[in-house]
Amino acid sequence: MNIHQILKEYWGYDAFRPLQEDIITAVLEGKDALALLPTGGGKSICFQVPAMAKDGLCLVISPLIALIKDQVEQLKRRDIPALSIYSGMSFLEVKKTLQNAVHGNFKFLYVSPERLETKLFLEYLPALTINLIAVDEAHCISQWGYDFRPPYLRIANIREQLPCVPVVALTASATKKVQDDICEKLQFQKNEERFQQSFERANLSYSVFNAPSKQNKLLEILQNVPGTAIVYCKSRKQTKDVADLLRMNKINADYYHAGLNHNDRNTKQESWIQNKTRAIVCTNAFGMGIDKPDVRVVVHYDVPDCLENYYQEAGRAGRDGKRAYAVLLYSNKELEDLHQQGSIRFPDEATIKNVYTALMNHLQIAAGSGEGISFDFDIAAFSNYFKLNILTATYAIKALEQEGILSFSDAVFKPATAFINVNRNDLVEFERQHPELEELIKGLLRSYSGIFDYPVTIYETQLAKFLHTEINAVHYNLLKLTEYGILSYSPQKEKPQITLLQNRMYNDSYRINLTNYNTRRAHFEKRVAAIIQFVNEKATCRSMVIATYFNAPLNKPCNICDNCFNKNDNDISSEEFKIIAGKIFAAAGNNPLPLKDMQLHLKTIKKEKLLKVLQYLQAENKLTVSVDGIISLK
Repeated sequence: MNIHQILKEYWGYDAFRPLQEDIITAVLEGKDALALLPTGGGKSICFQVPAMAKDGLCLVISPLIALIKDQVEQLKRRDIPALSIYSGMSFLEVKKTLQNAVHGNFKFLYVSPERLETKLFLEYLPALTINLIAVDEAHCISQWGYDFRPPYLRIANIREQLPCVPVVALTASATKKVQDDICEKLQFQKNEERFQQSFERANLSYSVFNAPSKQNKLLEILQNVPGTAIVYCKSRKQTKDVADLLRMNKINADYYHAGLNHNDRNTKQESWIQNKTRAIVCTNAFGMGIDKPDVRVVVHYDVPDCLENYYQEAGRAGRDGKRAYAVLLYSNKELEDLHQQGSIRFPDEATIKNVYTALMNHLQIAAGSGEGISFDFDIAAFSNYFKLNILTATYAIKALEQEGILSFSDAVFKPATAFINVNRNDLVEFERQHPELEELIKGLLRSYSGIFDYPVTIYETQLAKFLHTEINAVHYNLLKLTEYGILSYSPQKEKPQITLLQNRMYNDSYRINLTNYNTRRAHFEKRVAAIIQFVNEKATCRSMVIATYFNAPLNKPCNICDNCFNKNDNDISSEEFKIIAGKIFAAAGNNPLPLKDMQLHLKTIKKEKLLKVLQYLQAENKLTVSVDGIISLK
């Protein structure tokens, strides 16, 4: 099938969105391509369609386990065979997945970046018939971006073993410096092509409010804008508090953050997607990979720390092309606090070393060992035990992560998996000797096809219902089968994880790259300055401010943001000017008049227009306005 037939057959679309076909054509011509498409712009189709049009397997590198699982499930629902490898999977699970990728009829292999240079992956790489490398969230490869992830730097090493395989890098937001860095770090060929969709969203109105009472302003917004809403907050506690506030005011709302268990997150998300919940109040853990076109308003209850995050989150409104609103609420205190974030988020070298030493002692890692080991990690308990400020500990660990020393995932949901280690004859013999486990074995075989071939995801709750027994009994018997060596069973895991990417450094060999660290801080402070400027901007079209930041200037204002609206609303025609000037002269008469009395007398005239005419008349020497605001005619 050609690319149009593939699009219709598997996605049901008659035509590509803007730039999609151009990107796909470049990839099919064997060129490296950088695609900057806004949130909801259809990035995945740009690599999935060309991969389907070619023989072989597409290697997709993605940073978030939730995104990997979501895309793999979506492909499977379209009858497109796909596999995934990510952190937290056991050696056996990874090996079986790679064997299937080599010998099975699969089109996509999704891999988290830290898996790329493992010995096992490199062992199987030559046998994989890779036709395309797709790098999702490509901004993660740049130290100068807002979400740098060191494992992304390993992608270039894979290219050396696949020299003729094109690379397509995709992201929703990257400045010119980050774009250049992506192309350099991914070793793009000289015939590279870059595609950048316009940052113009003709249907999306941006507004910024300095709100004395954010609660009241939020209620006012949701009462005036009907339809589905997202409200972004900075803290988990705040999501619940704000959701409670909305419910008290008869707005159907719920809250969402990464600290909830997997089932709760899924339930809340699905309820919102199906419009059973009107407003979801959430941290930025919500939204990635969710394609809900009819969101009418996105409210930022707090100021994000960069325009990249703001643009991506605000862009979840109005994907259906109908009028939608992105509203940012702020206080002057927030902007002051943002100015201080550089020193908080980038602790000094001694602090980072102190946290590293405490962490290694907490995990009981001996010097010279630990590489590749993962641990459940409670950062609150760790900080409390070592009497560390939790923010200091968090950002010190983030610094260690960006140095490639460890990785820290805030919340990893890893579903239970199972794989039968023996052949069918041995399994029948085992059942004969252990009749108490026969029912569970048969339940596994009936519920999960492929359990002899590779580790399958299992759901203990569903299995318990199927067997009409308690979940504790199922869990206990699964562990018994594992003890006997019949089953490889990994229970569901849902805790924050730390993975050591290097052996513990000896005290005298501890070091981090301070030059890069300080440069990252400087870039962070530059991004903070840009979001503060965006908030404080009162004249320039907000869409134009965003587009200029991303090096894609717009030729014309949007005419629907707050700044455009205020500018248009305050423009005065010559006829209107004459009318207002006449009313000013009539009101002032022969006696001086205080400005506040003038405003009261001419309350039907908009304050901004009245002041503009007064300023003009004063400049033309037709009247004077004293420092005390007294208006006198000349």
